[in-house]
Amino acid sequence: MPSDTDSLQERIAHLDRAVDDLSETVARQDREIALLTRRVALLLEREAARQDEGTGGVVMGDERPPHY
Repeated sequence: MPSDTDSLQERIAHLDRAVDDLSETVARQDREIALLTRRVALLLEREAARQDEGTGGVVMGDERPPHY
């Protein structure tokens, strides 16, 4: 018959494992967020440069491009 101490030790072990798992998940998500933030910043810079150059316009329907 397990004692109260054994039961508490078992619960602590499970909680320790859960905390470790959550810590790993948070660390992985932090790395992913940092990578995605860098990618979005790069895309914003590229789009700003494209707009400064006056390129990147979108032709809608049968609309003629501006050079015609």
